[in-house]
Amino acid sequence: MLLSDWRALERHAGALTPKVVAAMEPVLAGLGTGADPDCWIIWGDDPSRFTVLVPTPPGLVSVHVRVTVPQEGPRAGGKLVRWNHVQVGDYSVETQAGHRLLSFQLEGQLLRAVDLEVDGLAAFVLSLLAIMDGRASSAR
Repeated sequence: MLLSDWRALERHAGALTPKVVAAMEPVLAGLGTGADPDCWIIWGDDPSRFTVLVPTPPGLVSVHVRVTVPQEGPRAGGKLVRWNHVQVGDYSVETQAGHRLLSFQLEGQLLRAVDLEVDGLAAFVLSLLAIMDGRASSAR
């Protein structure tokens, strides 16, 4: 999903305000992702903290965002992990009674999706694996 698609989702709209995106954009641009990157967001237990993951040809961009920093406003910091250092786990999909569950481990983070979110995460994972293997992304 594009970053702009995440902003359109009502469930997380409060976390991706224009002020938060303005804090993230220079970090994303500085790490070579472009203005509206294809990404996946890992939401923390607290909606004021999340991580944006962006696969790029040189490696995986990981941007950590804190929405509420007292007396400062939003804060974002990121890094680029070269593909030969990126840690990936198994990619699995389960179904039962019409429900689907996808799980994938990336850089120690468990990415999970259920039902309607499965297609989006599956496309992200397949795109990421294609880029890691040096192939053009065909999943998106």
